[in-house]
Order: sequence, then structure tokens, then C-alpha cells
Amino acid sequence: MMITIFISCSNNNKQDKIHFDKALKNGYLVNEGFTRSLNYVTDWLTYTDSLSGLIPENLSGGKNVWNAHNSAADNYPFMVLTSYLLDKELFNGQMLDILNTERKLTSRLGSLPDSYSFTKQDFLKTEIDTSQIIFGTSEYIKDGLIPLTEYIGSSPWSDRMLEMLDDLSQHMDVIKNMEGKFYGNSVETEINGEMLQTLSRIYWMTKDEKYLNWAIKIADYYLLENPEKILHSEQFRLRDHGCEIIGGLSEIYATLHFVNKDKKGLYQKKIHEIFERILDIGRNEDGMFYNEINMTTGAVVDANIVDNWGYIYNAYYTIYLLDNNIDFLHAVQKPLKLLNEKYRNFNWENKGSDGFADAIESGINLYNRERIPELEKWINSEIKLMWSIQDSSFRDNAKKWKNTGIIEGWHGDGNFARTTIMYCLWKTIDVTAVPWNEDLIFGSEEKEGVLHISLKSKRDWEGTLFLGTERHKDIFNLPVDYPRINQFPEWFTIKNDEYYSLEINYKSSNIEGKRLKEGIKLIAKKDIPYLIKVTKLN
Repeated sequence: MMITIFISCSNNNKQDKIHFDKALKNGYLVNEGFTRSLNYVTDWLTYTDSLSGLIPENLSGGKNVWNAHNSAADNYPFMVLTSYLLDKELFNGQMLDILNTERKLTSRLGSLPDSYSFTKQDFLKTEIDTSQIIFGTSEYIKDGLIPLTEYIGSSPWSDRMLEMLDDLSQHMDVIKNMEGKFYGNSVETEINGEMLQTLSRIYWMTKDEKYLNWAIKIADYYLLENPEKILHSEQFRLRDHGCEIIGGLSEIYATLHFVNKDKKGLYQKKIHEIFERILDIGRNEDGMFYNEINMTTGAVVDANIVDNWGYIYNAYYTIYLLDNNIDFLHAVQKPLKLLNEKYRNFNWENKGSDGFADAIESGINLYNRERIPELEKWINSEIKLMWSIQDSSFRDNAKKWKNTGIIEGWHGDGNFARTTIMYCLWKTIDVTAVPWNEDLIFGSEEKEGVLHISLKSKRDWEGTLFLGTERHKDIFNLPVDYPRINQFPEWFTIKNDEYYSLEINYKSSNIEGKRLKEGIKLIAKKDIPYLIKVTKLN
């Protein structure tokens, strides 16, 4: 049963006014971010294939192709997430239709998808390229369906994820010797790294030992059988694609910390050696990682700075949590204090939207763990730069497309929405509103464990506010909320068996967490502010 509260206005309480004002200010940012994200979805959907209904890889060179590693991995899942939060009719309608069509038309090796041609209305290639299918499937699962499932829980999309993963197990244990196939010599470590991340999380979600055993095979290959694959690599890629193995090794290491400490002990020396070597030779003076390094000689192969720096530091922070490695903690903290001073409007991947998205996500995920003021300032400045790309792209490409929501017209546009939503959920402190519309302004501010929510609407609104939960535990059964690539951080979480004071426009009542999780139903009158305060009771 929902909690129904009919609210009358009251005078502001001066003690809380500053927090409610900040929450409202955050609400305007949230409104802009959500509006931009939904515009991206609705405008991209105007370019779906007229026959299949699938979205193209890109709006230029790949406009007649759907594929798993780009269309499905980077773009479509964040259309689904956006509609889940902002347009339930779209979520339950066209988004689900696209999934069902994709399953029907693109599955080729069992459920594993292959690239699909809109002009042929058939597979792009006559011959089956198993390596390409494996690569695309691993990308789709890890980059798209894992973060989607971690947020929305069990769904047709999680069913798709599990069926593909199970079919993938018939074609691989450990990917070996695939250098040069797709992204240079990083592809082997990329796929294995993605699988380590996927298998570690799916093991916790399902508690099925087959996923754990599969992950251990991959980890054994890198940490026990062939440690030179990383430690003696002459071109070890730390930028996007190459860095997946770092996160993957940290995630299986974290899993074994809780389920098999003896096995974790066998990995410990080598994983620390690899991570320490990367710290020694792979960073500039600010603690930012280079694109590519020679692990044998210590030479820097590509001195450009990676946009996904936080993806790598997630792994270091995880090892710090598990092993209390203070050096790793200090390594993480160093660049977080320098970003605002030295990396504003930085040239992340030629100042493209995807580069900003990965860099900002890096900052948000680590700010969730380390509340460093300089980092907060940097995130708030950079998100506006990323948003401005959506505006400038429309102006520059007005003759190419008329839609204001298109960012750059390629599959990386999905990452714009992913990071924007991540930012907005921070500014609401994980509070969501159903139904959402562009006239609704709501934001939050947390101070010393007290949540302040400000809400107002440009027209009468009736709906429900939902507060944050421990998704890592409730959905994925993770024993600890370690930082991981593409997760949506948790901010203020409601627990079933705890009690809270719920105060709305200074009228309060006490409520159990499991009832508070059901939502706060509001009837909000046009232009009238609603001030909601949630305090955990001791």
C-alpha cells in the first residue's frame, strides 16, 4: 500500500531553509538533465529502421546496421533506463518491442546476436564470425545489460542477459590469442576483463557456482598460469577497452574475499604486483593514467590521458577496501584533489561527449566514496560542458538532423544519457518521481544523514516519490558495495527494519523503512513548494 499524504503549506523553518534551497537548486539541474536525456531517446527513435524497428549503429556511416557491440551495448540500454525513469509507457511499449525484435532477428549462435543489415533485412555477413559474435555479446552484456539490471532488477532485459551468458559459455572458457581482431591488441584482455566483471556479479545475483568457476578459470590464466600476459606486455592499454581486465581482476578478487579466502590468497601477491607496476609507470605527476604503457621497460607508449581514469581507480579502491592497502587509497585520492584546478574542460577524447561522459562518471562514482570538495566542483562544471555538446551538435548539424536531442549522432550518445542520469540521481540523492514530466522540479540535499527534498511543479501533479534502496544488496546480493564500472551509486538508502521520521512541510510522523520504500504519494498544487525531510531514527 502506498503512503498517501495530503499536504497544506506552512511557513519555512529557518533552520532547514538553506538545505531546502540547495535541494531546489539541484532540482533545476535534475530537470534539465532528465529533459535532455528523454529528448535524446525520443529523437533517436525517429531514426529506427522502418521495417525491423531496430536502432542503427550510427546516423551516418552505420545508419543501415544494427550490431551488438555498439547499438546494443552503448546506446539502447540507456534508452531503456531513461524511459524506465521518465516515461513508463515508452519503457513498457517501444523499448520492450525493440528487445523482442532483437531477440527474434539477430540471434545467430543460439541466443548470441550477430550484426543485422537493414537493407538486406538479414544478417550483415553470410558467414558466421564466431569471434565477432563473442566480442559483441560480451560488450552487450557487460556495458549495457549489467548496469541496466543493477538499477531496475529482474526484467525481460535481465532474462536476455542470462540467456546470452549461458549460450556464451558453450563457446569459450578463456579467450586467448585474439589480438588485432577489433581494437588492436587489447581485445583478449578486454573480453576476459568484461567476463570477469560479468561473471563475478552474476554469481552473486544467482549464487550459481558455474559462473564463479568460469571466472576463476579466467583469473587463473592471468594470475597463476600466464602472469606475463600483463606484466610483460609491451603495449598494455589503460584507456577504454584495455582497462577492462583491471576492473575484472579486482571483481573476482573481491568475490573470492568472501567465498574462498584461500584462492584469494593465491592471487594476492600477483594482483598487487600488477597494480603496483601500473601505478609506478602508468601515471603522470597528477596521478592521471596514460593511454598505453610498456609493462616490461616502463616506457610510455601513448602519453595521452585516459578519460576512463576512474574505471581503473575503482579497482584500486576495491583492493584498498579488501586489503586495507593505504597506498592504493592515497593513489586514488591524489587526482581527485587536482581535477578542479588542472582538468577543467580537458581534452577528453578530442572533447567529445563520450570522453566527457566517461570522465564525469569516473568522478561521480569515486565522489560517492570520497567526498572531496574539489571533486564536487569539478563534476558540476564538467556536466555543463557535456550538456553543451548536445546544443552545439544540433547547431552544427542542423542540415543533417533537425532533432534537438541528438548529441553527436553515433552510438556513444547513449553514454551521454548514462552519465547524465547518474549525475541527476546524485542531485536527487536517489529520489525518483513517478510519473515524471518536464514541469516537475525536484531535488535533494543530504546533510549529516538527513535528507532534504524540495519539490514543486509548474502545473498540478499527482504522483509518488520513491527513495533510494541498497540496490547492490537487494538486486545483486553483493556482500559489499565496491566501486565498479557503469554502476549507479547509492546515496541515501532506506532499510526495511529501520525507522524514520518523515516530515512534510513541517508536519511529521514516524514510519518503518519497509513502508517508506513503498513510496510517498503526493498531490502537489501548481507552483506550491513541498518540503520533505527524512531522518533516520536511532
